[in-house]
Amino acid sequence: MSDLAERFAAYAARKLPDARHVRVSGLDRIPGGASRETYRLVLHYEERGDAVARRLILRRDPPGSLIDTERRLEFGAYKAFAGSRVPVPEAIWLEEDPAPLDFPFCVMQELPGLEASPSVLLAPPYAQHREKLGAQKWRILGEIAKADPQQLGLVGLMKDVAPNECWRRELDYWEGVIDADELEPQPIMRAVIRRLRRAPPPPAQKISVVHGDYRTGNFLADTSGEIHAILDWEMAHLGDPLEDLAWGINPLWTNGTPQLAGGLLPKAAAIRHWEAASGLVADPAALRWWELFSCVKGQGIWVSSAREFQAGKNQDPILAMAGLLTSSQDRCALHLLGRLA
Repeated sequence: MSDLAERFAAYAARKLPDARHVRVSGLDRIPGGASRETYRLVLHYEERGDAVARRLILRRDPPGSLIDTERRLEFGAYKAFAGSRVPVPEAIWLEEDPAPLDFPFCVMQELPGLEASPSVLLAPPYAQHREKLGAQKWRILGEIAKADPQQLGLVGLMKDVAPNECWRRELDYWEGVIDADELEPQPIMRAVIRRLRRAPPPPAQKISVVHGDYRTGNFLADTSGEIHAILDWEMAHLGDPLEDLAWGINPLWTNGTPQLAGGLLPKAAAIRHWEAASGLVADPAALRWWELFSCVKGQGIWVSSAREFQAGKNQDPILAMAGLLTSSQDRCALHLLGRLA
């Protein structure tokens, strides 16, 4: 850790030419994180006679990751939504040269005193604000869906897609991940994929920014039930906004409360908040297609995790744990298909 702290301080000194006596304290790795190593730290320096202490988050690429993501897109999403009705932490530096810290990384503002862990958010004192948190969560997702990617400056940075091709691009990609990384046959998910291809959804109502991993656990909230930041945009892309809605209501994220989407609100209430904020309609048949797709996507992530761990590319226990979740996505798909109570 001390070597990483020293190297980051040296990097920050180059980025802050007017700073003097640059040093790092409190460097600590935050547990979890499937596609980035995440650390919190305090950057100290003097600038124009003033002592400065900035609380920062460092997100560094690991040697292997659970999902193949593009850090430039993640950083661009944070920049694009800054100051909007979608709360995000400040994006400070993006470094794609691996030389300073061995792997590419980005640096964000830390928002201390807030909580993201679902196990904490769904327990006292946060639990008394479940409805408030849920309403905000789904309204913010509606704001993401409503936003114009062109005005945000994300068209060109993110690959554009035609409304009638959103489903095919995503399904092709995640089926390809399963093809490449499965360690054992996936008969249930293969049947789901065949079903999805036989009956594709209607074209997207609009092309939106898709967060890609919008769930309880990827936002920061305080003890009064206010959401202060949406995190983890590493899978952000342009596509059908129903993809995000379906992912967020995937049964896997109910956190032990199967009657509540994301452990916060009944599914129908979550959809109503999303529709009111986005101005879009969650057509039941189209949403059902994307809900089944979310199981395929989840399975792709889990089998990729298992492959990385099994190959020894990354021995982080979270990858091994995620690799054990493949049966959970099978059960989610069977439940959606009415084949499992």
